[in-house]
This record gives sequence, structure tokens and C-alpha cells, in this order.
Amino acid sequence: MKIAIAGGGTGGHLFPALAVGEVLLDRGHEVLIFISEKEIDALAIQGRSEFRFEKLPSIGMPSLFSPAMFTFFQRFNASFAPCRRIFAEFQPDAVLGMGGFTSTPPILAGKLRRIPTFLHESNAIPGKANRLNARLVDAVLLGFEECRCHFPKSRCEVTGTPIRRSLARRVPREQALAGFGLQPALQTVLVMGGSQGARGINAAMRSAAAKLTGLQIIHLTGAANAAELTQAYQEAGIPAHVAAFCPAMENAYSAADLVVARSGAASLSEISHFGLPSLLIPYPYAAENHQQLNAEIFARAGAGKLLEESETTGETLAAAIRKLADDPELLQIMAAHSQSLAPRDAAAAVADTIENLK
Repeated sequence: MKIAIAGGGTGGHLFPALAVGEVLLDRGHEVLIFISEKEIDALAIQGRSEFRFEKLPSIGMPSLFSPAMFTFFQRFNASFAPCRRIFAEFQPDAVLGMGGFTSTPPILAGKLRRIPTFLHESNAIPGKANRLNARLVDAVLLGFEECRCHFPKSRCEVTGTPIRRSLARRVPREQALAGFGLQPALQTVLVMGGSQGARGINAAMRSAAAKLTGLQIIHLTGAANAAELTQAYQEAGIPAHVAAFCPAMENAYSAADLVVARSGAASLSEISHFGLPSLLIPYPYAAENHQQLNAEIFARAGAGKLLEESETTGETLAAAIRKLADDPELLQIMAAHSQSLAPRDAAAAVADTIENLK
């Protein structure tokens, strides 16, 4: 089979797309992946020559009566027309959209070719793009069972959110820490805001640094704030590895004892795969408030603690980190609950559905 996957725009869409693509390649299929023009996409696909990649303009839909709707339709057409041309040459047997309006042109182009189309919704509640996309596809694949009720007219299957093959293995802790220049004797806090960083978390960690002595930090800041975070940790005397992006996240997760993070579905799947306790600070402006709902699933399961961004200051964040770091028994219990939420062979489940509906 030839499969087209739309997965660009954010790491939360692209990394699961790569994971599904890896399984499909292993099964002898040919895979084309649509990515966006963003820098994060370019970084994530470096060295991935096994796939054919095609770039499409990123699309975000404004409010219905916004003057920006004209630009939206222009950019939509700038994605849809190339999709049709590429499909005429590639001749796909199925199309999988990993979410967002970036998935809509490939899904629509596939629908017009009368080939099976699929949508993956990783979050606990769909955004407006996937509510629309669901009307076009043969099946909706879900990251969380809690999302099923939002697609009452669709064929749904809970697969979990796929994780990349590179994350399948745990690196020995001392080896992972050595790669970051850190010490095995200290507890390690991994701080991350998703593929593009999180200014709110970065600012709070900068203020919290002086209160976190005795710990060590791996902080993935996104494109901004790396220099000032490096300075803050140096001034506080805290061993730290600060970087905009980590191309080998299996090392970061293997080194960590506790994660401070946003609550995008892809990040949560990876955190649970490594069985890590987490302090979750949902992005308050996420579509449909989906990060809040994702985090609540982990909090109810005892896998993570929830901290609202509106309540997150350097003082409250430091206190929350300290409370967890100083309670090894609680961390162990949270780790076990986190492991219990890990998706089992999600990429294979997605691939199975595509193959079975062909």
C-alpha cells in the first residue's frame, strides 16, 4: 500500500505521524508524510531519509467572521491544490490525518479520490478542526477513551497516541545523565513545554531556581529563553543542561526522576511510556482547553499533579517541585500510576486499522 500521513505543524502531530510511518514501513508499505514549513518540522525530520516528505503551508482557522478568513482560504487552497497534484502522482491507497487544519487538505483530497481516510485525535476533547475532519473520514482513532463521546456519528477506535521507535528503549540512567553532564547522585527534574517551549514555565523556573538547590535540571526551553535560564541556574549553583530542543528524548526521559511539563497528548504518552511522575501545567489557551482535560486524566489516575498556570509563580512552582522531590514514596506510587496509563503498541493499532479498512 501507499499511505499519505498529514502530521506537520507541531511536535504533537508530527512525532506520532513518524511513529505510525515507522510501523507501516516495516510492513512493506510506502509512506509519504506532509509536514509544515515550521522550523520544528525541519529539525524533527533531520536524517529521516526513509520517508518521502512534502511541505504544506500551516493553516489555523480564525473565528468565522474574522477578516482573516480570506487569508485562511488562500492558505487552505495553497495546501489543497498541491495535495491533489501530489496524490495524482503518488496514487495513495489511504490517507491519515494526525489532527488540526493542516490535516484537512490531505483528508479532503483523499476523500475526493474515494480512498479510505482516517483521523487521529490525541487529546481528551477535539478542537474545531477535528470536529470538521471527522465528518470526512471513515474512522476516528482516539488517544483517550474520554474523547469518544465527542464523535457520536463516527466510527471510533481507541488506539492511544503513538510514540516514536527511538523512545521504545530506556537508556541506563547513569549513561543518560552523563550525556547531559549531570550527576547520578542528584535527583533530576526534566522541564519541557512541548516542541516549541513554554514561556510561562520558563519564567516561573527562572524565578524558582534559587529555591531548587540540591536538585539538577534538564530544561528544554524552546527557541526563546535558553540563555537567561542558563544564567539563572548558574547563579543558583544548580547543575543544569539547558537547550532549545532535544533530538534524542529517550535520553532526557531516562535521566529524569520527575517531569514538569505542559499536557499535550503526545508528551503525556511519552511521559507515561517511561513511567515518570509529573507536575503538569496546562497551556491555558489551548484549543477547547484540551490540555487541562488531558492533565485531569493523569491527575485522577494519580500519575501527575496539576498546577494551573494562573497560580504558577517561582514560589509556587518551587514548592510543588520540592514537595514531590522530598517524598520518594509518593514519586514511586505516581510512577506506577503513570506506567499504567502508557499506550500499548499505539502505532501498530493505528496501522492495523488502516490495513483492515483498505
